[in-house]
Amino acid sequence: MSTLEQHVDVGVPIGEAWESLHRVENYPRFVDGLRDARTQAEGRAHLGVEAGGRSREFEAEVSDLEGEHVMEWHTTGAPGLTGSFSLQSIDEKRTRIQARLEYEPGTIRDTFGGPKGFAQANAIERLVRSDLEHFKEYVEQGR
Repeated sequence: MSTLEQHVDVGVPIGEAWESLHRVENYPRFVDGLRDARTQAEGRAHLGVEAGGRSREFEAEVSDLEGEHVMEWHTTGAPGLTGSFSLQSIDEKRTRIQARLEYEPGTIRDTFGGPKGFAQANAIERLVRSDLEHFKEYVEQGR
């Protein structure tokens, strides 16, 4: 199992960042390859992804850690992905968003295609970094 952690500092208060993170239907605006996202009942989300020339549909369970500004998620089927977003107030106008992703490299390659080994880890790291930067632009522009 591989673990990736990245963070970005955004120029909005923690409450605003937290609220934006929970608007799953807006994820396609800042997550590369996500063409459809919608909230379903009981803490579930449906995601339509296009990556490596392949289209896939996923279901994920999403939960919040009470009072801690931590959103955890995991896919309910293949590929088995687990992750979280932790928000930490820097000051009253800035928030740090820490993204954590746990994945099995071989499963990611089989599902989405792409490189193997070190090149794959670098590609996933670049993708997560890019998505965080796009979220920063999204939330700071108040979209």
